[in-house]
Amino acid sequence: MIQADLIVILPEIILAIYAMVALIGAVYTSKDALAPALIWATAGLMAVLAFWIAANGEGTNPAFNGMFVDDGFSRFAKVAILLSAAAVLLMSQDYMARRNMLRFEYPLLVALAAVGMMMMVSAGDLMSLYMGLELQSLSLYVVAALRRDSAKSTEAGLKYFVLGALSSGLLLFGASLVYGFSGTTLFSGIVSTVHHGEVSVGLLIGLVLLISGLAFKVSAVPFHMWTPDVYEGSPTPVTAFFATAPKVAAMGLFARVLHDAFGGAVGDWQQVIVLLSVLSMLLGAIAAIGQRDIKRLMAYSSIAHMGYALIGLAAGTALGIKAMLMYLAIYVTMNIGTFAFILMMERDGKPVTDIDALRQYSKRDPGKALAVLILMFSLAGVPPMLGFFAKLGVWQAGVEADLIGLVIVSAISSVIGAFYYLRIVFYMYFGDENEDPIDTRSSPVLGAALMGSAALMLVGVFYQFGIEGAATAAAATLVN
Repeated sequence: MIQADLIVILPEIILAIYAMVALIGAVYTSKDALAPALIWATAGLMAVLAFWIAANGEGTNPAFNGMFVDDGFSRFAKVAILLSAAAVLLMSQDYMARRNMLRFEYPLLVALAAVGMMMMVSAGDLMSLYMGLELQSLSLYVVAALRRDSAKSTEAGLKYFVLGALSSGLLLFGASLVYGFSGTTLFSGIVSTVHHGEVSVGLLIGLVLLISGLAFKVSAVPFHMWTPDVYEGSPTPVTAFFATAPKVAAMGLFARVLHDAFGGAVGDWQQVIVLLSVLSMLLGAIAAIGQRDIKRLMAYSSIAHMGYALIGLAAGTALGIKAMLMYLAIYVTMNIGTFAFILMMERDGKPVTDIDALRQYSKRDPGKALAVLILMFSLAGVPPMLGFFAKLGVWQAGVEADLIGLVIVSAISSVIGAFYYLRIVFYMYFGDENEDPIDTRSSPVLGAALMGSAALMLVGVFYQFGIEGAATAAAATLVN
């Protein structure tokens, strides 16, 4: 029995053992000199594991008496997590090496965070949920403060840690109430206590606290307060990581808890998710208008985009989960390309994040400017870019679930949000000449990430990355 359980959780075991062995090996050898090799080795292992999971997984395989679940939904999320983490690692090497920030701990902390994320999306129990969440969170607190000689980076790590501890407390309190009123920590046991959609008051309070803790992880309003400061203060490669894999993991866990543990009480949690979605979309769209720092702008952008993804979750249907998964995959791809460009932005060897520096950039590098234009249009949801079809998917799920008001609010917020994306395009093509232009020194990896993600926003319209079938199967596995 134990052997069968270990086979189910083998990808997580391999990645965790690799991180621990590499950590010990690096400590007793040349330490930071190994960092470039560790980045490539970690990214390579993540890519291999992603393809292994995608190729070999089938059916639903519970392990450890239901505490861990390997199914179509978790496999879809794990592939997205591992590939996006690998891409960000490769993108970050040149940037961090040239700024003397490349420590051997960095790729290993990302690997441990990825193990936590994989645990999150496969959680079938409140205890395994918390284990995965904390492993991810503790790793992210450290990488946020990786630039030890920077007050902003240290502040980012401290803010994230303090507010993250508060959210963990809320989540634990909610979990204890759910356990107290259901008599079990297993999701399959909790869902059996919800009879005909009737939930006891204590269980409902526990659910609201669980949602509050999880909303913090996806930067949903009003639990978003950490996001702009942490995005701005963290080293840019770390910000790129925050904007990709952890979002998929947190939304995957959110969906897992609501459907596996509280699937019989959609009417109770749906209204809470609708409120989170509305607040996130509106605040993300409006607050980003005044931002001049592109990393802070992307922070508010992420808040708004998580609001759009929450529409799929609020629908409470298989179509909604499919739309949410497709939205997350497309959003992560757009962010990888956008942050590849942000990592290129520099002046005299120093990073630049002021959007005013992009004025008339198209005259200096028309190819990259065009790629950024495509990504900004896609983030704004302008047809025929793939980002438009991502929004169309969650809108269709919302309409089918009779959430017409939510869809209308999201359309309004999308129009408002288009302003700050299109402003970047305006600066690049029509703004006044910049007296002190930026350089965009490009490593091959960054150039490939920028151009590749921009190309996918155009080509992907015709085949949706080829993952639409996998997303449909993953959603059907979760919502049953």
